[in-house]
Amino acid sequence: MADETGHLPRRPARILMATRWSLQGLRAAWLHESSFRLEVYLLALLAPLALWLGADGVERALLLGSCLLVLAVELLNSAIEAVIERYGPEHHELAGRAKDMGSAAVFVCMVNVLLVWGLLLGPRWF
Repeated sequence: MADETGHLPRRPARILMATRWSLQGLRAAWLHESSFRLEVYLLALLAPLALWLGADGVERALLLGSCLLVLAVELLNSAIEAVIERYGPEHHELAGRAKDMGSAAVFVCMVNVLLVWGLLLGPRWF
């Protein structure tokens, strides 16, 4: 979808602003979401392992990418939760369902990490 500049490439100033907003989002997640912090700590442990244990570039990309996907989905889940909380703390069935689905999406990504790591590294060890 086009913005006010149409479909032309963004000016460098717009790219810098978009980068700034993204960094603000990462900072907010770090400050307000304990799950995000835990997943970053896990990434800090698993990223060097992924680079070391991957046999080639594709394996390294799969091992590392599966972990980064967890962070991306956690950010989306946190965004969903923030929007729901903005409208009030009272329980609503649809709000609860949305939060549960966001949490399930993070869980599916974590299962994906286990599968990718297990399928790539398991045959080497067994």
